[in-house]
Amino acid sequence: MSQDKACLVCKKPSTEVPVTKFYYQESEFYICPQHIPILIHNPQELNGLLAGADKLTGG
Repeated sequence: MSQDKACLVCKKPSTEVPVTKFYYQESEFYICPQHIPILIHNPQELNGLLAGADKLTGG
Protein backbone atom coordinates (compact mmCIF):
# COMPACT_ATOMS: atom_id res chain seq x y z
CA MET A 1 0.00 0.00 0.00
CA SER A 2 1.59 3.21 -1.13
CA GLN A 3 0.98 6.36 0.88
CA ASP A 4 1.85 9.97 0.29
CA LYS A 5 3.78 11.69 3.03
CA ALA A 6 0.75 13.61 4.26
CA CYS A 7 -0.90 14.01 7.65
CA LEU A 8 -3.39 11.24 8.35
CA VAL A 9 -5.86 13.76 9.79
CA CYS A 10 -5.67 17.00 7.78
CA LYS A 11 -4.12 15.50 4.63
CA LYS A 12 -1.56 18.32 4.36
CA PRO A 13 1.53 17.03 2.52
CA SER A 14 5.06 17.14 3.86
CA THR A 15 5.77 19.87 1.32
CA GLU A 16 3.47 22.18 3.34
CA VAL A 17 3.94 21.04 6.96
CA PRO A 18 6.43 18.87 8.83
CA VAL A 19 5.15 15.34 9.36
CA THR A 20 6.30 12.52 11.61
CA LYS A 21 6.14 8.89 10.57
CA PHE A 22 4.63 6.32 12.92
CA TYR A 23 3.86 2.64 12.60
CA TYR A 24 0.61 0.91 13.50
CA GLN A 25 -0.41 -2.65 12.68
CA GLU A 26 2.69 -3.08 10.49
CA SER A 27 1.78 -0.07 8.31
CA GLU A 28 3.34 3.36 8.25
CA PHE A 29 1.44 6.61 8.62
CA TYR A 30 2.31 10.29 8.90
CA ILE A 31 0.94 12.92 11.25
CA CYS A 32 1.64 16.64 11.57
CA PRO A 33 2.52 18.42 14.85
CA GLN A 34 -0.96 19.93 15.11
CA HIS A 35 -2.54 16.47 15.29
CA ILE A 36 0.05 14.58 17.38
CA PRO A 37 -1.91 15.44 20.58
CA ILE A 38 -4.91 13.54 19.19
CA LEU A 39 -2.72 10.51 18.60
CA ILE A 40 -1.35 10.73 22.15
CA HIS A 41 -4.38 11.77 24.20
CA ASN A 42 -7.48 10.83 22.18
CA PRO A 43 -6.52 8.18 19.61
CA GLN A 44 -10.12 6.93 19.48
CA GLU A 45 -10.88 10.15 17.54
CA LEU A 46 -8.89 8.61 14.69
CA ASN A 47 -11.62 6.01 14.21
CA GLY A 48 -12.24 5.73 10.50
CA LEU A 49 -8.65 6.81 9.76
CA LEU A 50 -6.87 4.00 11.62
CA ALA A 51 -8.36 0.51 11.82
CA GLY A 52 -9.16 -0.33 15.43
CA ALA A 53 -8.59 3.22 16.69
CA ASP A 54 -11.82 2.99 18.69
CA LYS A 55 -10.08 0.39 20.88
CA LEU A 56 -7.02 2.56 21.60
CA THR A 57 -6.69 4.47 24.85
CA GLY A 58 -5.01 7.81 25.34
CA GLY A 59 -2.14 8.58 27.64
